[in-house]
Amino acid sequence: MLGVWAWVPHTAYKLISSLPTMALRPLTQKLPSDIVLLSSLRTPITRAFKGGFRHAYPEDLLGPIMAAAVTRANISPSDVQDVLIGNVLAELGFAKAGRMTLNHVGFPVTTAFHTINRQCSSSLQALNHVANMIAVGQIEVGLAGGVESMSRNYKATRGIPQDLSEGLKGSSVGSARDCIMSMGETSENVAREFGISRAVQDKFALESQRRAAQARREGWFDNEIVGVESVDDEGNAVMVESDDGIREGLTLEKLAGMKPAFAEDGMSTAGNSSQLSDGASATILCRRSFATSRGLTPIARYIATHVSGCEPRLMGISPTLAIPALLSRVGLQIKDIDVFELNEAFASQAVYCIQKLGLDEGKVNPHGGAIALGHPTGATGTRQLATLLGALERLGGEVGVVSMCASTGLGVAGLFVRE
Repeated sequence: MLGVWAWVPHTAYKLISSLPTMALRPLTQKLPSDIVLLSSLRTPITRAFKGGFRHAYPEDLLGPIMAAAVTRANISPSDVQDVLIGNVLAELGFAKAGRMTLNHVGFPVTTAFHTINRQCSSSLQALNHVANMIAVGQIEVGLAGGVESMSRNYKATRGIPQDLSEGLKGSSVGSARDCIMSMGETSENVAREFGISRAVQDKFALESQRRAAQARREGWFDNEIVGVESVDDEGNAVMVESDDGIREGLTLEKLAGMKPAFAEDGMSTAGNSSQLSDGASATILCRRSFATSRGLTPIARYIATHVSGCEPRLMGISPTLAIPALLSRVGLQIKDIDVFELNEAFASQAVYCIQKLGLDEGKVNPHGGAIALGHPTGATGTRQLATLLGALERLGGEVGVVSMCASTGLGVAGLFVRE
């Protein structure tokens, strides 16, 4: 990749003056001002209401993964200056329970904490914000991640506001009304408008399951997963150590027999849509100069993130806007990317994005995606990052993209380079 170029992160005192004429440099060049990753981990992802974390609270999942991320990075909790956690569904935006968890697992009170909700992209957006804090000199070390217990928090509202103003309830603006359209409806819209057949969706879903099952059997997830203790139906302690939503032995015939989940004549089913899930993920970021001063070896470098908007009723197509915009900013092309981690909210939108962008299917989710692994909304972005880095290492790749669509019509894409 010696001929590939990307934006340079600048030190704080240079950043503002250099923004209009930001220089380009080879991805392989390393600077003290780089934002690098020291660890990227996740819990197992388990089925909501039925899986290994069905009795767990979100804090039960987040605490161990934050502590493990620090240990894997070979730093102290006191080195982490700020923590930003993505969450979509929990009470009070998880702000109070999250801060309690941080203190409970051994971080000092000097480590700050806050949360963010950008729907399915929440933890990737958290990582982007922490990277920006490092870039401008606000902090040197931060933790970004996300958590979701859909078992605990999904049924109450399903993410839809229960108390809207009369002005919004009666809005004549379609893009306003459609912000509370169910995600299943948006999947059906994409399938109908862009001609993504049920057979194509089922075939895609089966391949996601096959890849994830192989990755689990071969141990390709082992380095990114941290086992977490939970309880079973009798209250006994159990250690949850692997993803439990992967369907071994699934066939096209079984997928074809599943009923539409969102419309009587629809094409999106429980088999070709992402699973409701529980899980958490966390990544440690720092300035390269900090890593060098401690003798630490980064695992990857953060390059950039881009967010694009689209019609809420077609929210699933948004990665086709975010990914090209991101690559254009950094001077790359689709062919320069070794692995794409594209969140599989629904097979309909994932297939459309692959076709529209002209992606090599072998480079997309080589270890399976959310249809097989699950989609704990607040945690998915940095879960994808942990999986991306594992796939890049196994395949000998260097440059990867994490991308997803998000409710209300948002697409987010982030670029990373393995070191």
